[in-house]
Amino acid sequence: MSSVTHNVKRAIIMAAGIGTRMMPLTLEVPKPLVKVRGVRMIDSVVDALKQNGITEIHVVIGHLKEQFYAWAEGKPEIDLIENPYYQTCNNISSLYMARKYLGDCIILDGDQIIYDPAILEPRFTLSGYNAVWCEGETNEWLMQVSGGVVQSCSRTGGSRGWQLYSVSRWTAEDGKKLRKHLEYEFERGNRDIYWDDVAMFCHFQDYTLGIREMRQEDIIEIDDLEELIRIDPSYERYVR
Repeated sequence: MSSVTHNVKRAIIMAAGIGTRMMPLTLEVPKPLVKVRGVRMIDSVVDALKQNGITEIHVVIGHLKEQFYAWAEGKPEIDLIENPYYQTCNNISSLYMARKYLGDCIILDGDQIIYDPAILEPRFTLSGYNAVWCEGETNEWLMQVSGGVVQSCSRTGGSRGWQLYSVSRWTAEDGKKLRKHLEYEFERGNRDIYWDDVAMFCHFQDYTLGIREMRQEDIIEIDDLEELIRIDPSYERYVR
């Protein structure tokens, strides 16, 4: 297993999606710009990146993109990348649009809340995902890890494994491979998959992936409107 230390030089934030499971709220506001207890979700991500010295930040946008341009005013660290495919393709299209920035990078979603910036630590050894140990049953993607290396991943969950979260780091070498594999899958028409499928399933044998351990309370991924309301009851008006 590699002992070489790599350092994150740039971030790619995925923020193009429609946020269907949070409608009708996301008909008005793109999900990453939704405020939770007064703070936009994407702001918690950007602030945590900056606290870790990561100031080259590329944000892939699509749905209600004009609101992101307004949000990015006065933020020189933010580079907006438009994804013209966001309505017809899965999020493989977003990373495809940002593929030239792959390598020595961290990739994460804009619609999550980061409570502990330390989980975005820029130093790493192996490419791979942040993960939380899951003893009980989960329906989320679940990785089996041995010797610090991911051996397999289940899309349908399970128990006693490492739950994959939407925070991942990629070395320069793996970034080049990921770009090549993204281009291969996307350009041959495989556009209904998550970008994570590319390395985790489609070309898994070409990578040696590790994990970055964290705690469940370090981050929240809000999936739907009901979950948002549990955290911030001010949104109850959207279900009345």
